[in-house]
Amino acid sequence: MKPAMDVAGRAEQVRSELANNQCDALLVTNLVNVRYLSGFTGTAGLLWLGPDEVLLITDRRYESQVEAEISDAGANVRVEITNDSPKAILTKMLAKVTRVGLEAASVSWANQRRYAEWLDGSELVPTDGLIEGCRQVKDEGEIARMVAAASIADAALAEVLPMLVEVPTEQQVALALDAAVRRLGAQDSAFTTIVASGPNAALPHLRPTRRKIGKGELVIIDMGAVVEGYRSDMSRTVSVGEPKAEALKVFETVQEAQRLGVEKVAPGRPIADVDKVCRDRIAEEGWAEAFVHSTGHGVGLDIHEQPWVRAKATEQLRVGHVITVEPGVYLPGSCGARVEDTLVVASEGSRTLTRSPKDLVVA
Repeated sequence: MKPAMDVAGRAEQVRSELANNQCDALLVTNLVNVRYLSGFTGTAGLLWLGPDEVLLITDRRYESQVEAEISDAGANVRVEITNDSPKAILTKMLAKVTRVGLEAASVSWANQRRYAEWLDGSELVPTDGLIEGCRQVKDEGEIARMVAAASIADAALAEVLPMLVEVPTEQQVALALDAAVRRLGAQDSAFTTIVASGPNAALPHLRPTRRKIGKGELVIIDMGAVVEGYRSDMSRTVSVGEPKAEALKVFETVQEAQRLGVEKVAPGRPIADVDKVCRDRIAEEGWAEAFVHSTGHGVGLDIHEQPWVRAKATEQLRVGHVITVEPGVYLPGSCGARVEDTLVVASEGSRTLTRSPKDLVVA
């Protein structure tokens, strides 16, 4: 039995940030953030976070679902059901506010104009990352769901890896991983599973192709699972038999860089330090330009979320942050390697959620 998540306390946490964002209320349109504040998982809804009330507006397709999910989450959210425009409902909420925040990253220009018409007389204030900032620190319930997602991904990878000796295509391996993740209890894969072999492994986010995986080639497998909305993220680099000398050196360098990065994850540590130690180790081998992405990112309801583990990060790690550490080296036309774990920052150091072995050779 997983511990409950503190959904009820989230609205007040976000409300405490409204004044800092120069708004009296917030219209939440990002459905991930709607879920975070209410527990509602439907694909249509607006959430009004006012000074003394949280209101969720959705349509009749979700009438039974929304009440059940909000009750299960323990959220203090009132629900309005309508198949008409929510304009009339929203205008009633304006009596106590003059400045209404909009989530700038998730509101189209057309919708911004529509909301301006609906909320006539109110000042619309763009907000950036207001709820996402609150989402950074996970509670015990959230972490428990990510532990479960990581465990399922580990089990799926262990089940599928032996098929590499049969010379499958990248697509066949990815499909087998996706099926295993679902069969083992996840709602879905956390993102489009990556299986990239040989020269394809030099393309960090390549979608799996019909290319057959050859012996002695580096194969990047990047995968994850979703449990009750929360995600895991893991990359392993493997080879069927021993790879050539350059590919082996690439792998060993990335593996060492990742180990050094993981060792840096601790509360109070500048996030940029994690990026730097990985990047410095790779640069020692002359591959600085071949490390083409940031060292990691936050994980939660989204696969990529705050905090960002990169060189320009200015914040420090906090207890409850869940991040990835995933250095990589990519040599165009030749090979590539990436090793990645999902970690939770604990009171002393960190705890690794993804536990799959990091051995290179698949027998």
